[in-house]
Amino acid sequence: MFPRLAARAHLPIPAHHTPQAIRDRLSSGTDHSYIRDFIYGAIDGAVTTFAIVAGAVGAGLSGGVVVVLGLANLLADGFSMAASNFLGTRADHEIVAELRRIEGEQIDEVPEGEREEIRQIYEAKGFEGADLERVVAVITSDRERWIDTMLLEEHGVQLDGPNPLRAAVATFLAFLIVGSVPLLSFFADAINDDVIGSPFWWSVGLTAIAFVAVGYVKAYTLGGRLVRSSVETLLLGGAAASLAWAVGYLLRGLVDGV
Repeated sequence: MFPRLAARAHLPIPAHHTPQAIRDRLSSGTDHSYIRDFIYGAIDGAVTTFAIVAGAVGAGLSGGVVVVLGLANLLADGFSMAASNFLGTRADHEIVAELRRIEGEQIDEVPEGEREEIRQIYEAKGFEGADLERVVAVITSDRERWIDTMLLEEHGVQLDGPNPLRAAVATFLAFLIVGSVPLLSFFADAINDDVIGSPFWWSVGLTAIAFVAVGYVKAYTLGGRLVRSSVETLLLGGAAASLAWAVGYLLRGLVDGV
């Protein structure tokens, strides 16, 4: 979902700035990265599933119940997140379409006013005199280019946003894959009681590894610092998981008092 971004992040800078490389990159269109959607789903999947595990263990529920609750969370919450991401991303597309319609109407009704907006926008960028007038003339000579420029410069929107379905799928898959990690030890324990001595603490360790892996993938894809990103994701995810454990511990007290 983000192969070109990952490949480019690990190329020497001159390698992707040759005339041919630039031409190929621009002609291939926008390469949308779905790493944000993946990270969003992965972290939430691990945290919410671990919250189920911690709450159930804190309440003294059996391992079988932990598995059932965890699976229910994976499917229901994962689908809910994916659906929300799909609708939110599609709403962004609809906003751009509406702004495009409005700008088109304004260009048709008050072209001189819209032309003056282009002039002032590029004047603020440092253009002046004949160069400024030439830029205004080139942009306003093509209606679609004119509208695109207004959307970018006046409204600051992305013209070609990510695909809503791909964004939703990235979130859902990440939620399922990483969110299942806290349950692995309980699956093993349900199959054979002698395999895992303490499934909860195995779940803690596996969840920590999952956070580190997500941070590593993020840094590798975006060309960031691997260790720093891994530790950062571990700390942030660990803080959320610790909060979930604290809630589970409080839940145990409430159950014991019933």
